[in-house]
Amino acid sequence: MRLLVVEDEISIAHRIESACSADGLLCHLVATGTEALEMLKFYDYEAVVLDLVLPDINGFEIISRIRAIKNMTPIMILSGLSSIDDKVKCLTLGADDYLTKPFSKVELLARIYAIIRRTAGHSSSVIVIGPLEVDLKRRCVRVNGKEIALTGKEYSILELLALKKGSVLAKETFLNHIYGGMDEPEVKIIDVFICKLRKKIAELTGGLNFIETIWGRGYTLREIDDETANPHREVESFRPTDSLKVG
Repeated sequence: MRLLVVEDEISIAHRIESACSADGLLCHLVATGTEALEMLKFYDYEAVVLDLVLPDINGFEIISRIRAIKNMTPIMILSGLSSIDDKVKCLTLGADDYLTKPFSKVELLARIYAIIRRTAGHSSSVIVIGPLEVDLKRRCVRVNGKEIALTGKEYSILELLALKKGSVLAKETFLNHIYGGMDEPEVKIIDVFICKLRKKIAELTGGLNFIETIWGRGYTLREIDDETANPHREVESFRPTDSLKVG
C-alpha cells in the first residue's frame, strides 16, 4: 500500500516513513500543501497522513480541496493541535481520523490500516473471499487456513485486488501500487505476476480462479461461483463501437 505523508518537520516525516516502511508500506513525503495537492492529481494513494500546520496552505484547507474534487482517499490527521474544536473541524470537513503529536508508531499504523479498511468497506483486517483469506495486518494470504508462499509483489497485487474486491483495476494501477511511481517496468510484468498468483492459488483450491481478466480493462477479484470457476475464463467488456447484427 502507498501513502502520501504531508509533513514539513523532517525528523517527524522520516519517523513516519521508517515506521511505515518497516511494515511494508510505501511513502511519498512532501513538505507543503501545494505539493500534496499536486501529487494527488497524478497518483492514487491508499491514505494521506496530513499535518495541519504547514508553511503554505493549512491542513483544514487541504482537506476541503481534496473533498471538493470528490477525491475520497482516507485522510489521517497527525498534528500538534489538540483542541476539541480543531478535531471536530477536521472530521466535519472530511478527515477520517485524528491523532495528536507526540504519537506512538504502533497506534499510527493501526489507525492507518483501520481507515483504509473502513473506506474499502472492510471492518476486519482479514478479507475473506471463499476459502481465500488476505490478512492485511500480517501481510499474508491463506487458503483453507494454509498460508501461501508469495513474493512481496505478488502479495501487494492480491492485497489491492482484495481491498477493491469487485472493482476492475487497470494494470497501470498495479504498477503504481507496487513501485510507487519509481523505476516502473513495462506494464506486461503485471500479467506475469497475475499468472503466478493464479497458479499458486489454484494449487490449493483445486483449480479455482479468483482473479478474472476483464478484456481491455484489467483484472478483478470476485467470489467464486459456477461461472467464474474456470481458471482460463476471460470477460469481454462492452465497447461502444460494437454493433448488433440483425438476422
